[in-house]
Amino acid sequence: MLYRRLGKTGCDVSVLGFGCMRLPVRDAHKPTDFFDPAKAIDEEKAIELIHYAIEQEVNYFDTAYVYHGGKSEPLLGKAVREYRKKVYLATKLPAWIIKGKEDFEKVLHEQLLRLETDFVDFYLLHGLGRESWQKMKEMGALDFLERVKAEGRIRFAGFSFHDDTRTFKEIADAYDWALCLIQHNYYDRNYQAGREGLEYAAAKGIGVVIMEPLRGGKLAQRIPQEVQGLWDSSPGKRTPAEWALRWVWNHPGVSTVLSGMNSMEQLRENLRVAQEALADSLKAEELALIDRVTEAYRKLLRVDCTSCGYCLPCPRGVNIPHNFTMYNDLFAFQAPETSLMLYQRWTSPEQRAANCADCGECEEKCPQHIPIAQEMKKVHEALGGRQDSGKGPINP
Repeated sequence: MLYRRLGKTGCDVSVLGFGCMRLPVRDAHKPTDFFDPAKAIDEEKAIELIHYAIEQEVNYFDTAYVYHGGKSEPLLGKAVREYRKKVYLATKLPAWIIKGKEDFEKVLHEQLLRLETDFVDFYLLHGLGRESWQKMKEMGALDFLERVKAEGRIRFAGFSFHDDTRTFKEIADAYDWALCLIQHNYYDRNYQAGREGLEYAAAKGIGVVIMEPLRGGKLAQRIPQEVQGLWDSSPGKRTPAEWALRWVWNHPGVSTVLSGMNSMEQLRENLRVAQEALADSLKAEELALIDRVTEAYRKLLRVDCTSCGYCLPCPRGVNIPHNFTMYNDLFAFQAPETSLMLYQRWTSPEQRAANCADCGECEEKCPQHIPIAQEMKKVHEALGGRQDSGKGPINP
């Protein structure tokens, strides 16, 4: 196993990190089953995977209070009970459930019990964006982190992030963070924090942990014919998953890459690829091929939205870029169940395309000159009324 230094922490972490958001579950028939809190974790298979990863010298394990409906932390705690000194545990404080300052203490105490440990190595504020960051500051989250570090209940503090690059830099500058967790892959290279945020954090000595290197598996499964043809044209044969992982590891500023592995086949392939996870190791022609693949995916998109956010805020609360992302993914990645679930279950009614009032305010601000109101109708038609795996609308 290869290791990289995690920012200024002094910790050497395995380049492959084990993400515990998509553990194997019982009776799984489609990708979205791994997110269903009603689905029971297949404890025997999950522990087998975690133990095998530890035997192969993976030492970074990431979970969160809410993963698997609160079942991920206890499973991980049980799995690493006898290996605690060999692994780093990372978990997260969900900003959205904190209602008062006393909740900080309550949640961390519960997490330590779940994980069967006296301390967490890396403790992250979960899913920060502009609004949640303001909330956390006002409620004293930074003082809380300082106190529990001094008490030894967490070793290092960090944050995971879902917003734009400007907000990312603001958060990165506001505290002496040890690490950050951001989404990054060759398709989303300018999405959210983006490469600019990645390099900004690394330059400050903030350890960079990557989530969604395969975009939830979309870059590794059900590959469009146009894309597969490009991969097949390469003299050096690699799987789509290997290409995607190698692209992320090619960045010197990346410390570890999380993968939500729920089968031994996935784990073994990722371990194999991780043996060659050297920074700046991809050749110019290999990077050019990945760029062509990215463009091939983009040609499958229905709306040329760059998620710049200039259209926001919508007076009705519609999250315009988010709707376009789900809509584009429906066609580019051939994974309708994911887009349907995101729209019908995980997007609040006021944020959905259906809430568009056709006021035109957003269209005046759109630098891409997208007829947004017209496209919002198409988005809802595609995602609002379609059925999820034959079981009817998730939230009609």
